[in-house]
Amino acid sequence: MDDFLRLSASTGRFTYGAPRAFSFGDDGRLLWFLRSTGPTDAFDGLWVLDTATGAESRLADPRELSPEPGALPVAERRLRERTRLVAAGIGSYALSGDGRSAVFPLYGRLYRVSCEGVAEGKAQPAEEIPAAGPALDPRPDADGSRTAYVTGDALHIHPGGRISPDDGARWGLAEFAAAEELGRDRGHWWSPDGEALLAARVDETALQRRHFADPAHPELPAEDFAYPEAGGPNAEVQLWVLGPDGPRVRLEWDAAAYPYVSDAGWESPAEILLTVQDRLQQNVLLLTADPATGRTRELSRTEHPHWVDPLLPGTPARLADGRMLTAADTPGGAARALAVDGELLTGSGIQVRRVAGFHQGRLLIEAGQRDPAEQQVLLLDPTTGELTPLADGPGVHGVQASAGALLLTCADADGIRRTVHTADGRRFTPGDLSAPLPYRVVPVLERVTEHGIPTALVLPRGHVPGRRLPVLMDSYGGPGYQDVSAEPRRWQHRQWWADRGFAVVTVDNRGTPYVSPSFTHAMYRGFSEVTLDDQVAALHALAARHPDLDLGRVGVRGWSYGGYLSAMAVLRRPDVFHAAAAGAAPTDFRRYDTAYTERYLGLPQDHPDVYERDSLVPDAANLARPLLLITGLADDNVHPSHTLRLSRALTDAGRPHQLLALPGVTHMTPNGTREKITALELEFFRRELA
Repeated sequence: MDDFLRLSASTGRFTYGAPRAFSFGDDGRLLWFLRSTGPTDAFDGLWVLDTATGAESRLADPRELSPEPGALPVAERRLRERTRLVAAGIGSYALSGDGRSAVFPLYGRLYRVSCEGVAEGKAQPAEEIPAAGPALDPRPDADGSRTAYVTGDALHIHPGGRISPDDGARWGLAEFAAAEELGRDRGHWWSPDGEALLAARVDETALQRRHFADPAHPELPAEDFAYPEAGGPNAEVQLWVLGPDGPRVRLEWDAAAYPYVSDAGWESPAEILLTVQDRLQQNVLLLTADPATGRTRELSRTEHPHWVDPLLPGTPARLADGRMLTAADTPGGAARALAVDGELLTGSGIQVRRVAGFHQGRLLIEAGQRDPAEQQVLLLDPTTGELTPLADGPGVHGVQASAGALLLTCADADGIRRTVHTADGRRFTPGDLSAPLPYRVVPVLERVTEHGIPTALVLPRGHVPGRRLPVLMDSYGGPGYQDVSAEPRRWQHRQWWADRGFAVVTVDNRGTPYVSPSFTHAMYRGFSEVTLDDQVAALHALAARHPDLDLGRVGVRGWSYGGYLSAMAVLRRPDVFHAAAAGAAPTDFRRYDTAYTERYLGLPQDHPDVYERDSLVPDAANLARPLLLITGLADDNVHPSHTLRLSRALTDAGRPHQLLALPGVTHMTPNGTREKITALELEFFRRELA
């Protein structure tokens, strides 16, 4: 590896030492966050910034609590995978209702910290909470005096004991479909008064099991887990109200018609709000539930002939006057919008991405008003719909708020800056100990074709116009992720590739988010055609504007859906793409999960032609270009069988290709491994595109 790749590996792709996972507590006085001690320290500790003084205090150091960390429990490792967590140490924490204490798991053990003594500079050390077994997803109650957590398949409380029944189901955690695809990453919630818990009961007995045996560690037992494969059974999910000393009440709704619970939580001690969806996610109900009786009542219904987009963060929410704030689409799918009691509050000129809370009596939202690559922070009057910019310069702006205090984040070509604004007008900057970004990258951002497809072009530094460059397509291309963004960290590796002699092109084809709902819904009932057609059209449009792009030498690389795109490119369009490196590619969506796949493609038994058309395995005999396939043998998102099955079909068809199978590697390849893969890819493309 060269110096850049070594630096990337040692700094966690320039994330170690950067503060993350911010939460306000104690009515905005405290700002909690996770951060390591420097740019090469992978172990995040738990910190708090006291906005009364601006002083930072480290409340928990993972190495002091566990100086010889062992292997992560399987459930904790999978949770980190699903949240795309890179750092080690303390991966997550949860605040008490008053925001004055926090709990977190660490290598299966459970810890609590308090803000006591922080104001005087005398923070108290973390204390271990006795747990019945390896603990996961701890949640403190309103005042932090009790903590709910999961061990094994059971929900426990400390002090207290097991609170869920021993009935063979799994209690207190989100099932795979909810955590991976529906945006719900938790399975239990304290009531605001701390008198009861809302808990998910998950029965996975009908699901098939997927198995992993790690060749890198033969001494470890093989793992298996329940997986909801497209067209097959889902987990059965129920919601129950559990009182530590009271009755158990099941929430009642038509779970046969609406099996997915995409959101749930307490609105008050007397009301629970939950959002349920049908299997194809074309009908979504917002329900209010009485925790005393379990009866539910419909508050709103959202329907779409394709699918209802996943929940907008911060919605649904009840406004101070009792009206209900929900997400909506403007007519024709021109914009993602907000509605109050079913009436549109925002129009087609703004793409709402998140509701961050309230500030000065108005809604605080993150939205796109200009190019989809950028994001602004705005204040929105919930009665008139009037918008007031709060942070709207170039770049990607974000916000968190509590009791008049704000944390504003700005990410642009000059880096990432974070500023705390207190209610009385003071400002603080949380310390950022991460390594400086090696490159100041200003990609050429352009919208191309009649669809207005967002694209980015990164050229070598010092490029001389007139010098022809091989093209490297580096895109994800799939639903749910935006590649073309003004966030600076995502362009560092693309600049490195460009400096190796490539024109690096990134394309957000139709189906990707943040342009408009209609843009996203263009992928309905078929991934392959829209994805590949848009990538090719965008490449040709860029080449017409930038003649230094050599269309006689085009490579394509990607991971996950991007790996699917890469393999498909050389299999189906060898006239355009001349070499591909495809990592963790889902080569046959009949073997992918229910909630993701069926949302876009429908049920495989109802639309077998769609699944056959989007499968890459039947294309194996068509391979005429160099193809490097990469898979992690411990990948529980895109199972290695996807890549191995395509490799077998290529072998049976007599089509030469390369296969890199990585023992012990999961979907989120660990630091160091990613950079080694990149170095191998560079050798591959230099050889094949020379």
